[in-house]
Amino acid sequence: MVRIVSSPQCIWEVGATLAEGPLWHAAERAFYFVDIKGCRLHRCNENGAERLSWQAPAEIGFALPMADDDFICGLPGKLARFTAAGKFDTVLEIEAGQPGNRCNDGYIDANGRLWFGTMDNGESAPTGSLYRLDARGLQAMDGNIIITNGPTHSPDGRTFYHTDTLARVVYAYDSAPDGTLSNKREFVRYAHGVPGHPDGSAVDADGHVWISLFGGSRIERYAPDGKLAQTVPMPCPNITKVAFGGADLRTVFVTTARKGMSEEALAAHPLAGGVFTFRVDVPGLPQHQFDRKAA
Repeated sequence: MVRIVSSPQCIWEVGATLAEGPLWHAAERAFYFVDIKGCRLHRCNENGAERLSWQAPAEIGFALPMADDDFICGLPGKLARFTAAGKFDTVLEIEAGQPGNRCNDGYIDANGRLWFGTMDNGESAPTGSLYRLDARGLQAMDGNIIITNGPTHSPDGRTFYHTDTLARVVYAYDSAPDGTLSNKREFVRYAHGVPGHPDGSAVDADGHVWISLFGGSRIERYAPDGKLAQTVPMPCPNITKVAFGGADLRTVFVTTARKGMSEEALAAHPLAGGVFTFRVDVPGLPQHQFDRKAA
């Protein structure tokens, strides 16, 4: 069991409608995240200070570092490059036939490949797909999903995880060195009636999978065999994703959301939509950079 060195503390009461995409940028010693519904990209330091924010042109599902210091971002119908000047330049148009879709969660593997999902913005139609982007181009890896979430790999790169949020299932796949996926299987299934839907995921250095529960007021840590190892209660309901950061990768950053909460619930949970941190004794994995030449 991982030791929780400090309890969750809110470092930025940003009040995001749907904060997502947390990442630690080691070279900058900075933490980044997006507010999808607020169309904003945010940055701060490990303690929540030195805050910067940028307005995106549309709902921004993720912003991930590139090898040339810019960011690759997921916007409705396209991937865009975010530059230091604050511009969003189109890199690749996607899903021209799905105008109701938008990008959701994204991830970069150890080879520099980009993995990301799309979803029906109305959260009702199974029009979402899981994609891989590398030197070979854009490849659909799975589909017929309403809300895609949580793409990530095990430390050895041999197992890939991906979440179908509304189906309440986190899947595992065998992952080959060239990025091919096979042997899709259930890793964790949440029974109806259990509070919360699985949202974003991250993997620590021990190979345990940290799953955030939207509407569940908690984070759960699962062993590689799919057994629940630990639960971390959180002080607000909608937990969207965690990321490991700080100099030793032992600071857990947590994004949350106000989306769907009533006025009464918001009054009871005034920190909802904020960013939280806590310290653990098992490090996470480093944040990789997107390399379009990767294959």
